[in-house]
Amino acid sequence: MDYTNDFEIKRAKYMPIFPKATGHPTIYIEGYPFEDDEPMAATLYHGIQITFFFEQLFRLYRLEPHILIGVDSFIYYSEGDMKKCVAPDVYVALGAEKRPPRRSFYTWAEGTVPDTIFEFLSDSTKNDDRDRKVQLYLKEMEAKEYFIHQPNPEEPAEFRGWYRDTSGEIVEMTSDTPGTLFSEKLNLLFRWNVDMDLNVRLLRPYFPDGTPITTSIEEEQQRKIAEAQVEEQAEQLKDAKNLTDEQAEKIREQADEIERLRQQLGK
Repeated sequence: MDYTNDFEIKRAKYMPIFPKATGHPTIYIEGYPFEDDEPMAATLYHGIQITFFFEQLFRLYRLEPHILIGVDSFIYYSEGDMKKCVAPDVYVALGAEKRPPRRSFYTWAEGTVPDTIFEFLSDSTKNDDRDRKVQLYLKEMEAKEYFIHQPNPEEPAEFRGWYRDTSGEIVEMTSDTPGTLFSEKLNLLFRWNVDMDLNVRLLRPYFPDGTPITTSIEEEQQRKIAEAQVEEQAEQLKDAKNLTDEQAEKIREQADEIERLRQQLGK
């Protein structure tokens, strides 16, 4: 299987449809802080989850000029009010130009708000993430979807999502498959599993048909497996060819023996 071509075909097939943002990419607006003294990751689980998740989304959208992915960066959503600011773990803004890189995201300048937001729970943030931020992101900031996930395998599994319906009401997502939710905005499935090597409960994206969005490491592993399979098939074909030659040689030997006997009988 050509994993690269297969991925590109599915990437194009399942890419969400969205309008372009009405504003302009804005790197920085004077007077709005773009960093603080807080560390990016609250725990190692948190850091591993964010790193893997960002790479998967970045790989998926790397060729899309109007999809912006933010990681732990400030979003200002009310012009002139610096207190109206959030910094989710990961967000996706459909329609916003990917370049240039921003120091912060200013919704009024960009002409859009992030569509889908992800928070990965930690001891210091989990209560706020599952309560106040639901209203803040979906009601006050007017994002479309919001997901929370617990990456620490020593804590009870928790993966929840909410969306804002056409009337503006907040609705919690449901699923027939435990541990799986579907993002209508991104046209992706999200499902968690425990990575035993990393000891992290990883949330990861999938195409709607269930194909995982791989990391670069996983892609390289798949390529090596595919190459090994090709080599194995080549050896099998070689063995089959040799076997056919052996069979042909036996047939020739039998034919020679029959001819020898026939000549003997003819004397």
